[in-house]
Order: sequence, then C-alpha cells, then structure tokens
Amino acid sequence: MNDQVREILLFAPELLGESLAAELPTESCPWQLKRSADDLSGHPALVIWSLPSHPTLVIVQREILHLQQRWAPAPLLLVLPDDFRHDPTELLALNCDGIVQDPDLVSLREAVQTLLSGGRVLRVRTGSPQDKAQSQPIGLAQGLLLSGLRQIGRDLQVIEALLDPPPDHALLRLLLEGRCRELRAARNLLLWIWGPLQMGLADAVPLRANNETLDLTLNERQPSAVWNAIQQRIEDAVDHGLSNGTGQLLAIEGLNPERRRDLLLTLLRQLHEVLLRLRQDELSNARDAKALGERWRSLQIEVKQQALRSVAGSYVRIPLGEDLVPVADQLLQRTNLEQLDDELPDPQSMLSSLVLDQPVLVDGQLLPSDDPRALMQLETLISNWLVRTAEIIGSELLGVCGNWPELRRYLLQQDLLSTRELERLRNQLNSQSRWQDWVERPIRLYESRRLLFQLKSGRIEPLLLTEPRDQELRQLRWWQQQVALLVEARDALAPQVQALVRRIGDLMVVLLTQVVGRAIGLIGRGIAQGMGRSLGRG
Repeated sequence: MNDQVREILLFAPELLGESLAAELPTESCPWQLKRSADDLSGHPALVIWSLPSHPTLVIVQREILHLQQRWAPAPLLLVLPDDFRHDPTELLALNCDGIVQDPDLVSLREAVQTLLSGGRVLRVRTGSPQDKAQSQPIGLAQGLLLSGLRQIGRDLQVIEALLDPPPDHALLRLLLEGRCRELRAARNLLLWIWGPLQMGLADAVPLRANNETLDLTLNERQPSAVWNAIQQRIEDAVDHGLSNGTGQLLAIEGLNPERRRDLLLTLLRQLHEVLLRLRQDELSNARDAKALGERWRSLQIEVKQQALRSVAGSYVRIPLGEDLVPVADQLLQRTNLEQLDDELPDPQSMLSSLVLDQPVLVDGQLLPSDDPRALMQLETLISNWLVRTAEIIGSELLGVCGNWPELRRYLLQQDLLSTRELERLRNQLNSQSRWQDWVERPIRLYESRRLLFQLKSGRIEPLLLTEPRDQELRQLRWWQQQVALLVEARDALAPQVQALVRRIGDLMVVLLTQVVGRAIGLIGRGIAQGMGRSLGRG
C-alpha cells in the first residue's frame, strides 16, 4: 500500500474518535482514519485503540491480545487516559508496539509516524500504584515495622528535598548528608532485625514520589537503534547533572562537575567505539559469546586509558615540582587501571544482545532487545558499568592528586584543595571499600543479590538484582565466609528466638494479670474495708 494513502483503524469513544479522525491527518501525513473495520479497503497499516476512563488491566490485556490476533502484522498503538495509574512493569508487559498517555495532537502524530516506519513508542507517566498491602490485615510486628519505615521515609523525603539542589553552606550540607546516611542505616537495620518480614515491606514506603514520565522512542528495531536510544537517554541524564542517591560515598563526587561529566560521557563514547569494533570482529560472525566476553575484558584497560586521557586533555601541562609536564602522560604512569570491580555482572548478557542480536532474559522471559523491558534492563547494565568504571578512575585520580597538589585545582572540587579534606575523603572511601568487601558483599552473595547503579531522574540510584551467585560465594576468603555463616546462623536461630520472646511475653501477661493484678486488687479491697470501718465508727 502506498505510504500516502495508508489506512489507520481507530477504536475510540464517539466524540474523541470523530475529533481524531478530523484533526490527526495533515497535508504531510495524509492518512485515512477508519472508525470501523467495514470501512477498510484492505488491511490497516496501524490500529489505534483509545482506552475509556478507569479500565481494568485484565480487560486491557485481553483486548490487546484479541486486536493483535485479528489485525496482525499491523502495529498497535494504545492511547491511555490521563487518570490511568498502574505499575510501570505491568504497562511494559502489555506488549504493545506503542503506548502513549494523554497525548496532544503533535505527540500523537509523531507516535503514529514512528510506528508506521517500523519503530516503537513508549510515553507514560509512571505514577505510584495503589498500595495493595493496605487492604490486607497485618499483625502487630508488621504494623510496627511498616510504621517505622514510613516515618523514616517521610524524614528522608524532607532531607532529600533540602539537598536538591545542595545548599551553599558547607556545614549545613554535611549535617543533612550525615542525617540522611543515619536514616538509611536505621532503615536497613530495621529490615535486618525483623528478618523475613522485610519480604514485601522493603519497598512498601518509597523514599521519593514517583511521578516521572517514561519516554522512549525507537525509530528502528535493530540492535544499533536500541543502542542509540540507550546512549541518548544516558547522555541526557549526564548532561543534566547527576546527584548521589546511593546512600554511600562515591569517588567521582570529589571531581570537578565538568571533569565528572567529561569522564562519564567519554566512557560512554568509548563504549560506543568498543561495540562498533566488536560488531566488525570475526567473533561476531562466529557468534561465540564466550570469546566475545574475553575480547571485551581485554579492551577494558584501553577504554579506561582513553577516558583518562580525554579527561586530562592531550595538550594540558601543569607544574610538577619545577617542570611543566603533560597531565595525561603523568596520569597514565601514576595510575593502576588494571583493577576490576567484583560487583560488575557478566558482560555476556549485555553484549549478546547489542552485538549478536540475541534475546534478553527478563523475569524468566526471552525478549527481543527492542522490547521496552529488555531495553530498560540493558540501560541499567550499561549505567552500572559506566558508574563503576568511572569510580575506578575517580579513586585513582584522587590518589594522584594527594601527591600532586597542583593537579587539584584542575580536577577536584574547590573544597578538596585542602590536604586535610582530601585525605579525609580518601580515608572515608577506603574504610567504606573495606566494609563493603568484608561485610556487605558476603551478605549480598549469600542472599544472591547484586548491587547495580542506575541513572534515574538526575540521580545515581542503587538497584538490587536477584541472581544466583553460588560460585562467587564459594570463592570467598575465610573472614568473608564467616560473615555469611553468621547470617545463616541468624536465619536459623531467628524462629527460636522469636518463639522464646513470645513465650516470655505470654508469661509476663500471666504474671501481671493473674498474680500482680490480683495482689493489687486484694490490697485495694483491704484499704476500702479499713476506710469503711473508720467511717462507721465516726
């Protein structure tokens, strides 16, 4: 069918359907919108379904399946009303080629053009879903835990609002950040003490209101188009500035904001070059995923070196003692870029999709890379690699600046020009790294969880991903294995301790009601009788 006379089948309420049929086509987009299947002269190029108000998700899923079976291979564009609020994961699972929420004519016309050209569109508001747990009865222990989490969540919201943007007063900022770390530690301690009760309640109180817009457009469905969309989203996030929402110190926070931005963008560009090189490599033609992963690891040092050279500047010279020396060459000599981050996941899950065009495993389903759920997972993996690689380079730069005072004005924040402040930050980072390596990482390995960093809403935020890590658990050193053993012992003893506390509580109730209560009653009765006799004699 000619592009100029494409027919679009529209399902919408009466007034809205008439308005769209009259105003959506233009001279540059001369589509023919049909309100009924009987009016079609052939197979439609696109099916648009505008949902009525307050639809149930089960009905929507059933109708989408029916439309896809009836009008395949025509893409389906789902238009959601403004008051449609559901979990974003449920919206992504609808498996539509396009989903837009309360669009205007311009954005709806752009979405139609993208779908007709073979792309995908996703533009919805990810409002917080209704808390289903509120309608379910909970016990006293769950109620106390949920109340504590809510109080901590409210306090964290206030402090995070005061820190965005950070205050100019350095002392106030340190106090707020310290209080924020205390609240997060208290929240983690509550969840750790109550043990199994954290299941289902850890995310019951969101720390931030989730009123964001999920905007994703793919002009094509090839792996290169998926990578371009991810790259553009990450570049936009970095360009707008990133704050630290991880609850821990980051080495890149010590860098000058401009140098931090250059480092992240340079790493992203280097990743683009690596993907292009891997696609042109013979391993890509052989589709050998294992060899592809080894090739990726061999390129990591080169990627870090090129990023470091770009951040330092190829022609920048700074005094070192009595001589002017090139910064890039000195940094490459003084830094150790061969170290690896043990928390980085296996790169095959990322490379197999972006290089070999293989499906992505998401929640037990194999999805193509252009599926929004697969794309969001790939974006999380790339963001995690970006932040963790930048952390390795940032920590090395802080170490070089400790021995090269003239370099601090060029690379670091203004408050780190002081030797005392710089050494304090380095000591805090070293202590945090040891605590993570000795305590927190063994616990995460035993719980089969991996800590990822994602770029979300202008912040670097943590994400705990559940995956088997038994092989890494067996490779732990002796001290780390003892930490995992302590966690296992706590899980084994927790039911007995809870039962003992419950029995002691029941015993205290019996003592207070049957023994102490009766004794107090007898004493009160004796006092009343004595007062009665005294009054009678009077």
